[in-house]
Amino acid sequence: MSEMTNMSAFEIAESVNNQTVTATSVVEKSLALAEALNSKLNAFLAIDREGALRAAAKVDSIIASGGSPGRLAGVPIALKDNMCKVGLPTTCGSRILQGWIPPYDATVTKLLESEGAIIVGKTNLDEFAMGSSTENSAYGPTLNPVDLTRVPGGSSGGSASSVAAGIVPVALGSDTGGSIRQPASLCGVVGVKPTYGRVSRYGLVAFASSLDQIGPFSSSVMDSALTLEVIAGFDLKDSTSYDEQMGSLSAQKGLSVEGLRVGMVTEFVEGSDLEVVSALRDAANALTSLGADVVEISIPETKLGLSAYYLIAPAEASSNLARFDGVRFGLRVEGSNIEETNVLTRTKGFGAEVKRRIMLGTYALSSGYYDAYYAKAQQVRTLIKSGFERAYQQVDVLISPVSPTTAFKLGEKSLDPLAMYLSDVCTIPSNLAGHPAMSMPYALDSKGLPIGVQILAPALREDLMFRLAFALEGSSTGAPSLDDSIKEAINRG
Repeated sequence: MSEMTNMSAFEIAESVNNQTVTATSVVEKSLALAEALNSKLNAFLAIDREGALRAAAKVDSIIASGGSPGRLAGVPIALKDNMCKVGLPTTCGSRILQGWIPPYDATVTKLLESEGAIIVGKTNLDEFAMGSSTENSAYGPTLNPVDLTRVPGGSSGGSASSVAAGIVPVALGSDTGGSIRQPASLCGVVGVKPTYGRVSRYGLVAFASSLDQIGPFSSSVMDSALTLEVIAGFDLKDSTSYDEQMGSLSAQKGLSVEGLRVGMVTEFVEGSDLEVVSALRDAANALTSLGADVVEISIPETKLGLSAYYLIAPAEASSNLARFDGVRFGLRVEGSNIEETNVLTRTKGFGAEVKRRIMLGTYALSSGYYDAYYAKAQQVRTLIKSGFERAYQQVDVLISPVSPTTAFKLGEKSLDPLAMYLSDVCTIPSNLAGHPAMSMPYALDSKGLPIGVQILAPALREDLMFRLAFALEGSSTGAPSLDDSIKEAINRG
């Protein structure tokens, strides 16, 4: 089983299209792994055995009749459980949406399936994507397959964990302040946040609409490139999506980085653990040896990112989450009148972190405080964007740590919201600017825990970002080993 699931998405699609293997056999093995490992990892909130096998059989039928099902033929893919798929529950990791089954597909779901991908299930997340550890889920925490005593990061921890464990070669996550890149770094996989608007958000349950973006997790840069090529594009159902062709990202593989100007962001280095900084400097040396021109660069505005984000994101969340009122869908707790029903429903349905952010956001938007808080945070956001634009006049791309630390212990930061928020200090600024950024697994710390390097690029320049990622992938200094009990479960399968 492990041999098949260790195939990349690119290799699976090629093998299925060439009839070397069947989509059904690939998907059966992925489902068996998901079912065997989920009791340990809690990576999946729903596993769709019946639907996945039906979709795989359709792919095999198309191939048998001489047709081509697409670029992701037979590739098992998991969706973060804030993306809609007809027939599967979408809970957002919250009790308030427990059991809700959407009547429509997210645009990314349709695009994946149109290229022959097989959705095998929905993955766990911090409730409504609010968190950095996947400990805030109403359905229990997800564990890191590298070390089951540690978090996988968040909020897309289930997607990162499922790829790191080899259950699926690709999973989708959403990134509002680092929720793809941070778990990718902590689990030792590739995680990509595209330019804001590059991928349609239709069918993604909104957290903060001006920040949210969907992107892939994978075990290789090529798989992320291939997946992003499939899901990117203009969508009439999302007014913020770009009407511009992205071009081939997979074509960046093998291209030289000689002469590329790379800036190492000093503000993101400050406060990061020594081993994290050491890995970044090793990556910088590797790029230098490949002919890139690496320099240190300061973007002082990024220091304001955390405070601006925690006004803008909660403000947008308080507005977006107002729709969960016990009237139209999801949980309903009856009261003596509609007002009491609303209060009881939201009190029972939302967890502590979601309530905290709703209250913070409502306060920031309230009369007399809007200008002092929300409007001021938007001005800071403009400053951060200007800081990046100034930096990109000096360099082509940027590198930095993804997270200041490697994966921390379960419960270590759950009682200290500020310590948890600081996990995203390196990732938040690119969300505020709307620029693309990705986490590239690069090294291991002294405990064998993964360390990612963040690659940042100007808006719509995913091509430069991927060129650097392909180059770094070739000089990566170590891949994480799975926890022994996870290995045993895989071998038993």
